Amino acid sequence: MKFLFTKCFSKKSFNLDPNKDKGLTSKAKYIQIGFAMLANFSILSTGMGLGYPAITTQLLAKDDTVILTESQVSWFASITAIACPFGGPITAYLTNRFGRKGTLIIIDVISIIQWIIIGFSSRSDAQILFIQLMFARVLTGLTIGMITTPAVLYSAEICHPSLRGRMMVLSTPFFVAIGTLLIYLLGYLIQEDYRLVAIYSLGITILTLVICFFIPESPVHLILKNNLKTARQVLSKVRNLVKDNPKIDEEILQIQQNAQSSASRTSKLSIFTEFSKPQLYKPFMIMVAFFTIQQLSGIFVIFVYTAQFSIEAGVSIDPFLSTVIIGIFRCATTFVTAFLSDKVGRKPLAIVSSIGMFFSMSGLALSAEFSLKDTKLFWVPAALLYFFVIIGTCGVLVLPFSMVAEMYPQKSRSLAVGLSLSYCFIVSFLTIKFFSTAFLFFGSAIVFSFFSIYVLPETKGKTLNEIQNYFHK
Repeated sequence: MKFLFTKCFSKKSFNLDPNKDKGLTSKAKYIQIGFAMLANFSILSTGMGLGYPAITTQLLAKDDTVILTESQVSWFASITAIACPFGGPITAYLTNRFGRKGTLIIIDVISIIQWIIIGFSSRSDAQILFIQLMFARVLTGLTIGMITTPAVLYSAEICHPSLRGRMMVLSTPFFVAIGTLLIYLLGYLIQEDYRLVAIYSLGITILTLVICFFIPESPVHLILKNNLKTARQVLSKVRNLVKDNPKIDEEILQIQQNAQSSASRTSKLSIFTEFSKPQLYKPFMIMVAFFTIQQLSGIFVIFVYTAQFSIEAGVSIDPFLSTVIIGIFRCATTFVTAFLSDKVGRKPLAIVSSIGMFFSMSGLALSAEFSLKDTKLFWVPAALLYFFVIIGTCGVLVLPFSMVAEMYPQKSRSLAVGLSLSYCFIVSFLTIKFFSTAFLFFGSAIVFSFFSIYVLPETKGKTLNEIQNYFHK
């Protein structure tokens, strides 16, 4: 782990583009990294909420005092996915109204409420317990749908272009993975009390709320709200420059010009007219396609049904141990991908990921067909499953979430990101419910490879303005 940290965050590794990195001091880099990481701690609760059903559903069906029906348990597990899409439009409004930091605080408060409801839920009345759990899981779904927009916007807007790629990977994907692993470990250590697990999760969420109060607001949001004095202070801090440095004036002016340009084009136009422009509809179509491929790849289905999938694929080890191992692989791979995305670029990662997913899922399908469990090749299904998780995480899992905030014009970014993520959650619900066959999964990996080669743009080292100009052609 020390080696990985040194490689990912060494001074040499940050100098990706001498021209774009010029004038950015080492102290400024670490300040930006620190604030981006602290802001994204709020995502831990989201990851814990996503993984919570994996350690809870069996307990709900065999609780010593209150037992839920099989139908009620299934609703407990699935209602989150239904609530997720509503989070996107809500957070699109909140990020513009209250800022990125303010929205993260609101999300943490909602998460605290959900864990309180579960932690102190009824121990005597099954019907009351079911209602309490449903309300809590709806809140979970809303926070899952809400969290990505302010998190990735904050990372994109506070970080220098040479840092942006890795920090956006280390936002949603990495902290969701850490949160999921945390809940798996809590479930393993506290095996018979899901309420106590919720109480510990509540404590972690309160800590992330406190952290939010110590980070600055995004300078872009402050400038858009004409709060130039505070914006200058924030830019001075995160760029490690004195307040009257000309570079701060240049950055403020550039953000203002971009905002004015966008406003002049959209002041009297509807959102439908705005979506007819190439700088918005082109990246939106790309992200819709990217999120569709992500969901059809099967990577999310495997994370939801890890134990069941391990059994069906013929993995010989304990399925719940397999879940923990997959969680560890997911965290480690996401961390390494944060370095690779800025070192080799997004496009090469996507291409390698698509090819690797095709071969590993094809191998898993064959392993399940010929049952290798009692042969000398008993280890093959587990190896293929873990390889699928690793190769899928470094591409199709993390790249859409890390790229979504950098693809859209500044003025429409919050709304476009919110709509993109809402679409992602809708497709996620549909794929988990209706499209869980290995054949579909590895077939979509081939589509992903063509998409990566011919459609997906490379955003490595580019400023947000350069990316917008690319789509304006």
